[in-house]
Amino acid sequence: MPTTMTSESTNFLFDCQPELVALYETLVDVMFCAKNLDGAYVEVNSAFVRRTGRNSKRDVIGAQASELFIPELAERYEEQDTGVFTTGEPLTDQLEVIRRPTGELGWYLTTKLPVRNDEGEVIGLVSVSRDLRTPSAEKITFEGLQNVVDYVRTNLAKSIRVAELAEQATCSEAQLERRMRKVFGVTPTQYILRVRVEAAAAMLRESTDSIATIAASCGFYDQPDFTRRFARLTNETPAQFRSRSGRQAS
Repeated sequence: MPTTMTSESTNFLFDCQPELVALYETLVDVMFCAKNLDGAYVEVNSAFVRRTGRNSKRDVIGAQASELFIPELAERYEEQDTGVFTTGEPLTDQLEVIRRPTGELGWYLTTKLPVRNDEGEVIGLVSVSRDLRTPSAEKITFEGLQNVVDYVRTNLAKSIRVAELAEQATCSEAQLERRMRKVFGVTPTQYILRVRVEAAAAMLRESTDSIATIAASCGFYDQPDFTRRFARLTNETPAQFRSRSGRQAS
């Protein structure tokens, strides 16, 4: 059942920023939500509703993550929320992955900010998650990043340094980071991890190679490193991901 909310925690958003809610309603690729200290959603936009698979805001407002998402995702979201509530510090540009209905991975950058009352006490949080859709080939080429994309894919099995990518783009590391954020929405390091995880996920879905073989092919240090990184992003171990994809290792 939806959580009972105090007047202070339900009103912190409505009283101060109704225009903000209306603004986020217009952004189809940005999920917005606000939560109270009980972990209940007190406001969401339509993009967030679609992410939950529910039909309307009425089905989401007052519910908690555990009522809307699979346990692995709900646990991660609640862990993030607890960190913001406990420390009062924001969570910024957290790279996250979801599995779309097609089985493909969807990438998001999530930021969560604490909301405080007049006394400075944390009474809730607001969160935005931006869908990092793959940019067009034209945009990648225009920003001079095609060599970077090709280099990462070609050298996925080895260690890749940001300095190497800057050389491919014929620019400084600082310039490369600005370009990568502009085109892909992530830092060069986050981009490398994204490509590794996507390649590994494809192999888990489509091949019967061992998990250790996939880890080496995609540039992870070893199988435990692959399992740890993959699970941290997807909340599934590689074996669990493969099982849900219907593949078995040979």
